[in-house]
Amino acid sequence: MAMTTEDLKRYLDPKRIGSAPVVVKLGVLGVLLAVIVFASYWFDWQNQLDQINAEREKEGQLRTTFLDKKKQAIDLPAYRKQLADIEKQFGALLKQLPGKSEMDALLTDINQAGLGRGLQFELFKPAAGEMQRDFYAELPITIKVAGSYHDLGAFASDIGKLSRIVTLNDIALAPGKDGNLVMDATARTFRYLDEEEIAAQRKAAAAAKKGGKK
Repeated sequence: MAMTTEDLKRYLDPKRIGSAPVVVKLGVLGVLLAVIVFASYWFDWQNQLDQINAEREKEGQLRTTFLDKKKQAIDLPAYRKQLADIEKQFGALLKQLPGKSEMDALLTDINQAGLGRGLQFELFKPAAGEMQRDFYAELPITIKVAGSYHDLGAFASDIGKLSRIVTLNDIALAPGKDGNLVMDATARTFRYLDEEEIAAQRKAAAAAKKGGKK
């Protein structure tokens, strides 16, 4: 026998629900269960799920940070060794730069290198002032020497073999007297700045930066 709408309304009356067919009872229970689940989700579970998701995201971030720190800790000895090697190499290079008190001796060495090859200096003129860099100063020296091609080549080789760093730049050769050649060049010597000079350089840079902000 089919159930009519009137029968359903009668059975849904709370006073008569006990006499309703099993199908109706199960339907009512299903609806009540759905309402309870929805209300629980809306008023309670939703916030809990949001909190759980936030904690999971935080966990992922902490895990990534932990792995990064762990990798850094593992690589730290290698980084320290690399830094020590760089400092050692830098120290070796720094030793090739003379100090302020050694510059006169270096200029003498350059001059003696030419005289030792029988060259005649027509000009040996250090620049009026040095050009300061981060931790060293550069001094250009204008030179003009006359001699044979072989002697000029040997002089350039001797300059490269000096214990201190000296470079020959802007080299130009021209015919000279008695079959000799005349070489014009700029010899560049370098020296490291002492602590007072570096401090003064940093102070000047800081003052310039501060003045530029005004």
